[in-house]
Amino acid sequence: MHTVERVGELDVIVKPSPVAMVWNEPGRPHDALAAPGVRLAPGEALVEVELATICGSDVHTVRGDRAAAAPLVLGHEQVGRVVAIGEGAVRADGSLLELGDRVVWSVTVSCGECDRCRRGLTQKCRSLAKYGHERVHRGWELSGGFATHVQVRAGTAIVRVSETLPAAVAAPASCATATAMAALDAAAERVELAGALVLVTGAGQIGLSVAAMAIESGAEVIVADPDASRREFARRIGAVPVDPNAKGASPDRLEAVLTRFEARGFREVVVAVEASGAATAVRTVFDVVGVGGVAVIIGSGAPGAEVSVDPESIVRRLVSVTGVHNYSAPQLVRAVEFLERSWQPLRLDELVGATHPLTEIDLALDEAATGRYVRVGVAPGRRPV
Repeated sequence: MHTVERVGELDVIVKPSPVAMVWNEPGRPHDALAAPGVRLAPGEALVEVELATICGSDVHTVRGDRAAAAPLVLGHEQVGRVVAIGEGAVRADGSLLELGDRVVWSVTVSCGECDRCRRGLTQKCRSLAKYGHERVHRGWELSGGFATHVQVRAGTAIVRVSETLPAAVAAPASCATATAMAALDAAAERVELAGALVLVTGAGQIGLSVAAMAIESGAEVIVADPDASRREFARRIGAVPVDPNAKGASPDRLEAVLTRFEARGFREVVVAVEASGAATAVRTVFDVVGVGGVAVIIGSGAPGAEVSVDPESIVRRLVSVTGVHNYSAPQLVRAVEFLERSWQPLRLDELVGATHPLTEIDLALDEAATGRYVRVGVAPGRRPV
């Protein structure tokens, strides 16, 4: 149990000291960094982490697949409780933040005033900072979710979650669920989701979230993933699973599934969402989306193989191609609302298949890299077994 003491208007002393796990380079274990004192500027908050979940981008970073400003504290999917507040700190809806609030928060910190923020692209702010992505520096040591506490800065969208929402459901909202909401918003700007045939490639946390939201919107959804357990989860939430590795006359091939949908009157895929990052899946999305359809690319968040595109085919089919990276504050709010009403019937808590103590962060990341679970959890309050 941590105790928090205010020292003056800005300084906060936490006992025992907050600890962040610092990553330095591929192949090297994390180092523990203690931060006994925190200075909260106006609009900031200190949140004690209840649970963090490991995003695929965290795995890409520790493997060296993507550039990172080391040393850094990884982690940007988490839920926690507010234990100290700077003057004027607010939630995403503009109401005042309160001590004891159970919250999730955006992966991005935005100024709200630059040209991009004024255009609604707060996730691409000119002075952007991101939780779990910034080099550790004095004054913001607690900058990622793989820590006992996170210093949440002004310009962050903070959303309160209910006490009954499981931590395993709430934590991914800060990245996967809100990004899924942004992906469907991008599609819905161009086509009506109700009654549409939607293809989702990749049944990770984002892909399954996209599928669940699209089904709720009235769409018919196909989910393609090579993992049988993830395909089964997709089936349980109402999607039709496809095995991209199926051969020959298998009924699980995409072509066979599309033929069955055509017999029901669904002539073509109207929305295709790529959530895996695999070049073959990107190729599939471009090839399958129908006339006037939308291809939404969200899985390519790390460098990968290039994919060739036939521009004439895109033009003649009137296809819209859009990339989605992160999300806006209202999309995080709506993502939480979706989770609050849907997690029980969909059993979304089952997507976090294992949880480790913070001290076992390297083991947790290794387990996440196997792909055995959709998400792996990290709980600072859990003791090693």
